[in-house]
Amino acid sequence: QVQLVESGGGLVQVGGSLRLSCVASGSIFSNNPMGWYRQAPGRQREWVASITSGGTTTYVDSVKGRFTISRDNAKNTVYLTMNSLKPEDTAVYLCYGIRLRTYWGQGTQVTVSS
Repeated sequence: QVQLVESGGGLVQVGGSLRLSCVASGSIFSNNPMGWYRQAPGRQREWVASITSGGTTTYVDSVKGRFTISRDNAKNTVYLTMNSLKPEDTAVYLCYGIRLRTYWGQGTQVTVSS
């Protein structure tokens, strides 16, 4: 059974940084895209960033220049490094991997306090 497990969330002050990790069970996504969404209370789920198997990255405009997505296929892990955090970044962050279908992690809470 495919599993994605996120970690690294927490409470941080405005301007702070966090690094989220998402570990996949096995190497089924090593040749497939992975990425991150986020969902804030009362809002629709929002795509944040994605990375192809070759390392090409894309970002939603609101996080460009502040967030960096990366992956380590040897560790079956995708990362989201978040800098200059703002209160509007507060959300549950969910990682995903695509292989014939989309697989989701359970999410990790990020709270940015002002």
